[in-house]
Amino acid sequence: MTINVPVWEKYTLSIEEAAAYFNIGEGRIRTIINENRTADYVMWKGTHAQIKRVKFEKYIDSVNVI
Repeated sequence: MTINVPVWEKYTLSIEEAAAYFNIGEGRIRTIINENRTADYVMWKGTHAQIKRVKFEKYIDSVNVI
């Protein structure tokens, strides 16, 4: 049985999902993560970064340029 959760209801997003959701390129999201590795909107699952959706939304709201 597979449970499909809509991206707007997920707590964390993969880089690919975040790129589609926020309409930002994967490369730019990876750059933001690498420049802010300890930010509260990044969760590490081993070597894979997960984006905390609501916290990243707040970060996006607080900046003028991405």
